[in-house]
Amino acid sequence: MNPYYVHPYYSTQWPYPMPSYWTLQQDRRNFYSHGYSENLLNNRNPQIELKDYGGKPFVVNIEQAAKQNPNYRTAIWTGNHLQVTLMSIDVGGDIGLEVHPDVDQFIRIEQGQGLVQMGKRKNVLDFERNVSEDDAIMIPAGTWHNVINTGHVPLKLYSIYAPPEHPFGTIHRTKAEAKAVHR
Repeated sequence: MNPYYVHPYYSTQWPYPMPSYWTLQQDRRNFYSHGYSENLLNNRNPQIELKDYGGKPFVVNIEQAAKQNPNYRTAIWTGNHLQVTLMSIDVGGDIGLEVHPDVDQFIRIEQGQGLVQMGKRKNVLDFERNVSEDDAIMIPAGTWHNVINTGHVPLKLYSIYAPPEHPFGTIHRTKAEAKAVHR
């Protein structure tokens, strides 16, 4: 039997198959030769630097980034026609009733639970749904909307705007800071 053959059902380890008799040193040398970093080897979920990567190709674990975000709003990618922001809504807090006349919006809940309200007029929010982890909310341009955290942990979500709604690099640490900027 070939000692270098790795059976597909045995001894396959991330990030590539390797014989089970390799030592840790051999494993580390092979790992580095494939371009992986020590941080990734020791920590499968390294911290993501939360900044705006817009204008360049970008791949991110969006669930991890959303859960890691401590700010009310953090723009993580702003392009010419699309923007992705992360949000953290405190327990009992909300996004705040708002409308984007020319912007469609997509929101996905990654942690927590809440209530989404929408309507054609500010005083008539006739669409209400309870939302929780893995739910997606589509908000057409010109629709008044709010998302309220009804749970016991911060509501972590990400939002996609098309076209972008906020300036490149936007970070609002609190809802009050966001309101002060948008007056």
